[in-house]
Amino acid sequence: MRSGIFVSALLMLLAQRATAQETFVVAPRMMADEKAVFATVEATNIVPARARIGGTVAELSVKDGDEVKQGQVVATVGDDKLALQMKSLDAQIAGLEAQVAQADTDLTRAKDLFSRGTIPKTRLDEAQTSFNVSSNTLKARTAERSVIQQQVTEGKVLAPTAGRVLTVPVTAGTVVLAGEAMATIAEKNFVLRLRVPERHAAHLKAGDSIRVDGNELGANGAKFGTIKLVYPQIQDGRVVADATVAGLGDYFVGERIRVWVAAGERESVVIPASFVTTRFGVDYVRLRKDGAVFDVPVQRGREQPRPDMPDALEILSGLKAGDDLVKP
Repeated sequence: MRSGIFVSALLMLLAQRATAQETFVVAPRMMADEKAVFATVEATNIVPARARIGGTVAELSVKDGDEVKQGQVVATVGDDKLALQMKSLDAQIAGLEAQVAQADTDLTRAKDLFSRGTIPKTRLDEAQTSFNVSSNTLKARTAERSVIQQQVTEGKVLAPTAGRVLTVPVTAGTVVLAGEAMATIAEKNFVLRLRVPERHAAHLKAGDSIRVDGNELGANGAKFGTIKLVYPQIQDGRVVADATVAGLGDYFVGERIRVWVAAGERESVVIPASFVTTRFGVDYVRLRKDGAVFDVPVQRGREQPRPDMPDALEILSGLKAGDDLVKP
């Protein structure tokens, strides 16, 4: 009698303990049939920093791999002829300023004499014309100097966008023409460029999720991204698509990374891997039924990490819909 009461109490205690433990109800669900493909890390845009004037590279301010900001000086191009033209215009401007000062003095004197009736109106008009010609000539030379000064300023090659310097194809002392690239810059916000066999093109669309091993990016666990663009042109029998992934990095361009993409859907049983224990090479889950908890062998499939279940594991056999699992 006492032993029966003890057994009943023990069963009730075990049942309460099982109730307090974390549980999971098995339910078949549609899951993506993933295929592994290789993708490369690419910049959204690769733009050249071009020289706006011809001349000789006087200074290089960056090297391969440097990070630059938009508007930062990448290189300086100099032209000795511009300096000579500046000196010539400075001398002309100095002479014209003296002429304008003299013409202004003559005009003031002519106005005073004309007001007294000493000189005729023609002499006053000549003085006014001489002053106007000198003033306009000075303005023209000053404008020419501003053009030369702008050309000197344009000798500074600026980064057209913020990003990473990929190549610097010139060295200090190189003679370049206007429009030549001083550096190529990979714009920030790198993407993964996927090339998927065209037979999977029907299953690939913008907004789909992709999965990347965290080890590929130097992190633990799976990382997830989203396809943002599927290119309409098929290249060499492959569909090209761009995907964004957080923590992708912004240094290596062209790095190959293995990516899993959806190639259809199928029904499967998926549970958290933490509910599975392995003993002597056999996988078990703890199943609760009619108040009792017992171990059931299962056949595990592939790991299927998802954003809502990072440790998701596919179960091929041993479970059915409605099974109540208890975390060991």
